[in-house]
Amino acid sequence: MVQVPSKSLTLEEFLRLPETKPASEYIEGQILQKPMPQGKHSRIQGELLAAINAVVKPERVACAFPELRCTFGDRSTVPDIAVFIWNRIPCDDSGEVANAFPLAPDWTIESLSPDQSHTRVTKNIMHCLQHGTSMGWLIDPDEKTVFVYRPKQEIEIYDAASEVLLGPDFASGLQLSVENLFAWLKI
Repeated sequence: MVQVPSKSLTLEEFLRLPETKPASEYIEGQILQKPMPQGKHSRIQGELLAAINAVVKPERVACAFPELRCTFGDRSTVPDIAVFIWNRIPCDDSGEVANAFPLAPDWTIESLSPDQSHTRVTKNIMHCLQHGTSMGWLIDPDEKTVFVYRPKQEIEIYDAASEVLLGPDFASGLQLSVENLFAWLKI
């Protein structure tokens, strides 16, 4: 859903607006609301978040966050999962995790919802890669396919059940096949 303001808003003005549900993003001067997550999207997001954190959190290597607003490069987007290497997680003055994340995640993950634009999500992943993200995943539950994006490299497509998905080096302990990822959709 596109929300067109009566006047053009700056990024700073956008960030002062109340949050919406589902989240709105600020992209190229426009406010665009993400579609409401549905069952497949939510299931994959929750299970994948837990699987990543089980591998990277115990040793304080990284941390995966759901639906976290990341503001950088004149955009403010909300990836389904944003993973930050531990020493890059912003902290407030008391040493707790900050509320604002003014930087690109180290790994950005999106799971397509039925009404979501593949192009718009891909552009968000590419924006992240241009600002320091080492890897992006675009998960298509309907096609049982994962697109893996890395800076200045060809897109890799994972759609064979036995293929083990390529993750970033810092999450090398995550050994997840295409089959196991999409098996989370079964009840």
